[in-house]
Amino acid sequence: MRIKYDDQDDILHLEFSKEPIVKDVSHDWNVNVGYAANGIAEITILDAKAAGCRLLASGKRKGLTASRRIVRLLPPPPA
Repeated sequence: MRIKYDDQDDILHLEFSKEPIVKDVSHDWNVNVGYAANGIAEITILDAKAAGCRLLASGKRKGLTASRRIVRLLPPPPA
């Protein structure tokens, strides 16, 4: 799994697999899911902070490989 956040463009990209993308689906104007033959391969969230996603923690946890990261996203606050 690879997690990349672009602070300048406010884009959060979660990559679960290196498998080729066979289908892209927009689930909202700012959420795109890339599907591989065996399931979800990646999720991209545009305007992540504006949509309420907050990167609370990102770093290595002892015992996990360098590619594993800890990320917590908060849902948007209630209206």
